[in-house]
Order: sequence, then structure tokens, then C-alpha cells
Amino acid sequence: MLNLEHFVEDCRAAVRADPSHKGVAEIVKQAMSDPAAMLKAVGEPTGPGLVPIYKANDLTIVNVIWKPGMTVMPHNHEMWAVIGIYGGREDNIFWRRIKDDPDGHIEAAGAHALSTGDAMPLGRDIIHSVTNPIPKLTGAIHLYGGDFFEAERSEWDAENLTEQPYDMSRVKAMFSDC
Repeated sequence: MLNLEHFVEDCRAAVRADPSHKGVAEIVKQAMSDPAAMLKAVGEPTGPGLVPIYKANDLTIVNVIWKPGMTVMPHNHEMWAVIGIYGGREDNIFWRRIKDDPDGHIEAAGAHALSTGDAMPLGRDIIHSVTNPIPKLTGAIHLYGGDFFEAERSEWDAENLTEQPYDMSRVKAMFSDC
């Protein structure tokens, strides 16, 4: 059985030993080898949300629960991230900046689907959008190498792909169960 407090402490110790994503990625990969245990540790999702589990300047752990069909616009984190799926699926589209574009336009550069039991690190410079393509809630543990809720970063308009400041209040509203 996975103990959420021990999981958090193991992740904190990994960041203290190595501030890169490597140690945390191994811990998440191990935890996702038994996604049912993570589900039991965080509880059965009843609605969408961004549920903080741990927050500090060097590490944030969030239980992310995606609505069916939900898409979050392209964005960056300005820090590494590790994603583990304990139920459902996340489809990630990866984007890259168009060189010398004065408006900060981006173009698609790849994609990766994560399903129950999968874990994946993202580098600090990654730009991605996320979709839950299935007709049920998707539950994921997202870990970030910094304060996810306070970091200054960018998002890109979903229609014209121009860069603008990230609006955390708007993103939180997207996850509210209306």
C-alpha cells in the first residue's frame, strides 16, 4: 500500500539529493507501477480539480483531475515536471517556438499519450498542451521542480498560438466543477 506522506517525503529527499527531475521520476515511475495504490492514497476522484498535496519553493505535488474532454492550452512551466497517471489518459502535444517570430508563435513538434500506470518527465523548457480524450475523469500526479502556483511563465492562445502571460486564476477556473 502506498503511503502518501512517505511518497511526499521520498520526493523531497530526492530533490534535496539532486535538484533535477531524475530522482523524482524514479519515485513516480515506481508509484505508477501500482496505480490502484496511488488511487487509494489520493482517493477516488469525484470531480475535476487541482488539488495541492505539497507546495514549496523547490517542489510542488498536485493531484490533477481532468474533466472528460478537457483541454488546457499550450503552456510552459519554467521548471521540470514529472507526470504519473493513476487513472485514465492524458494526451500531450509538444510545441516549439518558431524561430525569430516577434509574437512568440509556436508550432506542433510531437505528441505523447499517457495512460494509467505511465510516468513521464518533462524538461524545464517544454511547451505542451494537455487533453483528456476519454469520457471519464482522468487522475494524475504532477510534480514540479519549483512552486507551480507562483512561477511566472507563458501560455499560448489556443486559436492563434500567440504567447501571453500564464493566468493561473483562469486555469484554476477551468478545473472547477461547474
